[in-house]
Amino acid sequence: MRFKLNLKNLTVQVVIAIILGILFGHFFPANGEQMKILGDAFIRLIKMVIAPIVFFTIVNGIANMGDMKKVGRIGGKALLYFEIVTTVALAIGLVVVNLVKPGAGIDASSASGDISKYTEAAAEPGHGITDFLLNIIPDNAVGAMAAGELLPILVFAILFGISLTAMGEKAKPVTALFDKLTHAFFGIVNMIMKVSPIAAFGAMSYTIGKFGIGSLLSLGKLMGSVYITMALFIIVVLGSIARAYGFSIFKFIRYIKEEILLVLGTSSSESALPRMMDKLEKYGCSKSVVGLVIPTGYSFNLDGTSIYLSMAALFVAQASGVDMTIWQQLTLLGVLMLTSKGAAGVTGSGFITLAATLAAFPSIPVAGMALLLGVDRFMSEARAITNLIGNGVATVVVAKMENEFHPGRVQEADETVDYSELSSTGTAGSLAKTTTNLG
Repeated sequence: MRFKLNLKNLTVQVVIAIILGILFGHFFPANGEQMKILGDAFIRLIKMVIAPIVFFTIVNGIANMGDMKKVGRIGGKALLYFEIVTTVALAIGLVVVNLVKPGAGIDASSASGDISKYTEAAAEPGHGITDFLLNIIPDNAVGAMAAGELLPILVFAILFGISLTAMGEKAKPVTALFDKLTHAFFGIVNMIMKVSPIAAFGAMSYTIGKFGIGSLLSLGKLMGSVYITMALFIIVVLGSIARAYGFSIFKFIRYIKEEILLVLGTSSSESALPRMMDKLEKYGCSKSVVGLVIPTGYSFNLDGTSIYLSMAALFVAQASGVDMTIWQQLTLLGVLMLTSKGAAGVTGSGFITLAATLAAFPSIPVAGMALLLGVDRFMSEARAITNLIGNGVATVVVAKMENEFHPGRVQEADETVDYSELSSTGTAGSLAKTTTNLG
């Protein structure tokens, strides 16, 4: 069978760009570090349109829904789902790191690296639960949009949507305008996505050029544990949830492969947010569910970040020779349940949240985080991908709970999607067949 490589396909372009970025960063490390600007510029372009897309999508979704009880029900189910699944993710991280003990035998006193910018950021006001809850309410709606703060935008958009619903027919011109503006912004996203391979090349060149492939070897046990744990979480936990709600996690991952590769290249789940919202609507989720669940999930449903935080915290404790009792670890789990909710889906936020968490445990030296500096960037890619998949699954699940899932209603313009194939038959044989086909 002849294999033809379609160089016009975005997925192929991003894969090639990532491979070229790894090679360029390895053989020309100094030049590779300078390529960071390409990835940063792309993420800025994406962030430029996130706030208006989220705002217009949520407002339109609520205004068109017309039932405030339904809005509250969707939001309540989403938050309950987020809390249960992220707690499971934290617990899995603790179990694996206790079994594998990746920090055992490592001398934390030999760690070198400047972690001051993370500890200082963690010490700043805004990391407590009270500050976090207050920060959800924007001082200024326009300011929240300018800063790209998703949760304050979400709160304002919900209130705006409720207000339009109360206006009835008088609000129709506004919702029609917002719908047109949403399509206009997605048009901008489509233009930005054309340069995503360049961004993936730049971001990967920087990562390899600055930290080097060699930095993976010294902490390979921790990295391997994190990657395997996240893979098992996606396949077993999210796969079981997906199966229970009648769709295949493998088919779903294949459907969002372009967004996953984009996150892999840029190490930021935010880079795929606009496209993910569009893809989920085309998959069959209603606009109102997508608008409410996805933006909220970017702060409350960070499965990958949760796994990383629990494993990294215990890794530092093990490397520092601190033997934590089961009660101390359960207390750590409780603290992480709160601090993980404030971690945004951008590179480096997980490290700052980790510093804030360890500050609550004086027995664990925060300086031990220096051990993670060399490989944190590589692990950030794994947690960002896990966050993306987790939020996608959550949206489909909530949509199915609310009977707001209508597969086949909208199809992609550039390819035909067989939505009947995306549903799981619920048998072990079909799951095995799916795995074989995707392999």
